[in-house]
Amino acid sequence: MKGLTTVAVACGLALVTFASTSLSQSAKPKQKQPMQLGVFSVSLAVKDIKASKAFYEKLDFKEVGGELDQNWLVLQNGTTTIGLFQGMFEKNILTFNPGWTTDKETLEDFQDVRELQSTLKQRGLKLSTEADESSKGPASFVLVDPDGNPILFDQHVPSPKR
Repeated sequence: MKGLTTVAVACGLALVTFASTSLSQSAKPKQKQPMQLGVFSVSLAVKDIKASKAFYEKLDFKEVGGELDQNWLVLQNGTTTIGLFQGMFEKNILTFNPGWTTDKETLEDFQDVRELQSTLKQRGLKLSTEADESSKGPASFVLVDPDGNPILFDQHVPSPKR
């Protein structure tokens, strides 16, 4: 009988533990999904685009876009993308492209640039430039981090159909 009582008590504890675990898990608030910022790249303000292109090609970056005669190129090595821009801006820029894969294919579902902009403004961040919130499709905005680094959110594709 003592062994049976021990098993019953152990089973009862297991049930209480299971019930309290289930209750505590269901009582926890659901985690908010992180923002989907889009494909990341670095846009470099270069002094000599031909010299920069030659340098990054030695690191096995391949040209995947741009126009050398217009002083801008896009280079990739695997999933790493850099843009080279001569004479177009003063500082290097961190860039996010909502709606694209690393191969510049359009995603069916993604967070539109205006959604990202709205969320960041709600969080109290000041934007340097803003996308027209009443527009649809391609748009961009710029945010500057505490160290003065510009962050460009640049959507090239139509807004997702939701």
